[in-house]
Amino acid sequence: MVKQLLILRHAKSDWGTASIADFDRPLNKRGEKSATLMGKWMKQHGLGADYIISSPALRARQTIERLCRVMDLPLEHIHWDKRIYLASVETLLEVLTHAYNEADRVLIVGHNPGLEELLVYLCGSDALPRTQTGKLLTTANLAQVMLQNDDNVLRAGTAELRQLMRPKEVAGQG
Repeated sequence: MVKQLLILRHAKSDWGTASIADFDRPLNKRGEKSATLMGKWMKQHGLGADYIISSPALRARQTIERLCRVMDLPLEHIHWDKRIYLASVETLLEVLTHAYNEADRVLIVGHNPGLEELLVYLCGSDALPRTQTGKLLTTANLAQVMLQNDDNVLRAGTAELRQLMRPKEVAGQG
């Protein structure tokens, strides 16, 4: 059975106030626009999730809440997990194990470097589309990953990246 994992890095955050703790940084205007844009694109392409799990950090929370509103998904279905904030690949795999066993399409919203490392772990680093500066998951990027394990175990190199969409690419389609 093929399952899907949607990996969404939070949208662009506001660095304007130095006194705000990293966990409490909100989205900036560009981030708000990008989160809405990605939600519209996901809705147009039928990429709703059976299970949504997110970091509770403010920028991730604002990203998924905007996305859910655009996609008409109930906010009550979001599973908040503090372990996602600044998580390692091992922690992300632990977080995803339950969700992966419960649903066919899981959406995780969080932070780099953990999400980027997760994508490399699952798909391998060969053929992953990077920006000109070598980045893989910039803000508000969505990776659609196909998981093909019959035993529901997330293993290194066993997934296939179907697509990686960036807000600039989505805006260019409209």
